[in-house]
Amino acid sequence: MPPRRAVTGRSQEPRQRYAEELRLLRAQKGDSLRQLGDALGWDWSLFGKMESGQTIGGPEVAEALDQHYGTPGLLLTLWELAAADPTQFRERYRRYMTLERGAVGLWQYSVSRPPGLLQTDEYARDALAGGGLSGQELNQQVEARTGRRKLLEGDGPPPFRAILSETVLRTSLRDARAWREQLAHLAETSKRSNIALQVLPFSAGPHGLTGTDVMFLRLPDGHTVAYAETDVGGELIEETGRVERLHRAYDAVRDMALPPAESRKFITRMLEEASCEPST
Repeated sequence: MPPRRAVTGRSQEPRQRYAEELRLLRAQKGDSLRQLGDALGWDWSLFGKMESGQTIGGPEVAEALDQHYGTPGLLLTLWELAAADPTQFRERYRRYMTLERGAVGLWQYSVSRPPGLLQTDEYARDALAGGGLSGQELNQQVEARTGRRKLLEGDGPPPFRAILSETVLRTSLRDARAWREQLAHLAETSKRSNIALQVLPFSAGPHGLTGTDVMFLRLPDGHTVAYAETDVGGELIEETGRVERLHRAYDAVRDMALPPAESRKFITRMLEEASCEPST
């Protein structure tokens, strides 16, 4: 048989393909970026960033572009594929992110920072910049991280339980306003029916997960995997025995943590204290 050849010659990588289609459709319509921005009511620079692959924008932008170009559903579908594309994450996290997207249940213990699934845009930016990222790579990774929040939203989201060490709530950002927004986001998300937040107070003392962030994913086949991360690196753990040992340590931590209702009050108190502090 003759070798198969690409029908269009366009990229098969979702984020690149999305950017290519945006450029092609605008060129076919004869719009400049400024004209496109004026027509749709967004800053024209957003469309430039989308066409260069720096960002994919939001679903509302994709829907507006579909209407503008007369391509009902095409760009929104490409946007959804781009948003779920594991290649947007750094290579060492890609398999985990693929599994996370299909998880039917998630639970986590966080040592020093809010779970990525619950981080605000500004917290994620500050945390990733602190890890040495900058420029376009920083922008892309912020978007990738905060895009994960959609997993816990919409119809029928999976249940998520997060235990936060008190350290998480006392390690503030330099920007006081951004820190208050992060605390407020935690307080608000704790009210959702699919999310349970618990605070592990300092008074709980040493435990089996001291110094270890761990995330568990229950997969559709009933199998559970874990991702454990320390200061020196992270590891996706799929071997049943090791996952069970981590799970037992997690259960012990959960038993020492404040119940969800008391934890919400704890977070609210931290927010009130932060709101009373003068901004710098």
